[in-house]
Amino acid sequence: MNLPAAGSSVLETVGRRGALSYEFERAGPRTILTRSSCTSPWHHFPPSYLDDSGCAYTWLVNPSGGLVGGDHVSVEAQLHAGTHVLMTSPSANRVYRSLSEPAVQEVHLSVGPAARLEWLPEVTIPFAGSRVRQSIHVDLAPGATAVVWDAIASGRVAMRERWAFAAVENEICIRTPLGGSVVERYCLVPGRLPESVGLVRSWDYVASLFVIGDAVDADVWKRLDVVLAAILEQRPGLVLGAVSTPAAPGLVVKFVARSAPDLTETLEAIWAAVREDLWNLPAPNLRRY
Repeated sequence: MNLPAAGSSVLETVGRRGALSYEFERAGPRTILTRSSCTSPWHHFPPSYLDDSGCAYTWLVNPSGGLVGGDHVSVEAQLHAGTHVLMTSPSANRVYRSLSEPAVQEVHLSVGPAARLEWLPEVTIPFAGSRVRQSIHVDLAPGATAVVWDAIASGRVAMRERWAFAAVENEICIRTPLGGSVVERYCLVPGRLPESVGLVRSWDYVASLFVIGDAVDADVWKRLDVVLAAILEQRPGLVLGAVSTPAAPGLVVKFVARSAPDLTETLEAIWAAVREDLWNLPAPNLRRY
């Protein structure tokens, strides 16, 4: 049994420090994993190749089932020139109740020249009384493109835990080659500050999708804008959202959904449209179980 060092508090020893790190390079028509490391609670799986595009489909696996207060986990990935990597997870990211310390997840992704990144993890579910702080930082080189997805549930909806978590802090920052950034930040504290949830309170899922890159023609962005807006209009009363144009080259989609199927089906339709318009690629079946 490991005891705290003299002079340290028990709280300082609470939680796990887990790090997951990847490095990808281009080898002929394929993207290959050239370096990786992980510490608990992360578990390493080699990339899969679900089609002939050469994309490395990479799974972020946490077998522990979720995060607890005091956990501090990180993901780092370096995509070298010309690589194409999709990073996803097999199940939702659950965050359990905490009396004091938040669970912290930090993501740092570096996308090299003409590389493609797709960040598509499953939804985060903050349980009643949970505290979570997440940051996703993406650095793009010239010609790189990033598709970054993030979604949060109101809680365990089936258990009638809606907006019952203690606090959720989230930051997404995508830095472009010319020094500009696309940034989204929010902090939700439903119990102490009911107004922090606002009009979202009547919905169960909140999602953001960022598609950013300087290698895409302006006409493609305009066409994709129209296509994505039409997808958001296909489920009136079940999905509500809009498409906006940031200062950086690209599009941002924000929407809320009534149910998990509404969230998933809307994402799949949007993702398929993005892949087709940007790269003339179909959306593969990720076969989550």
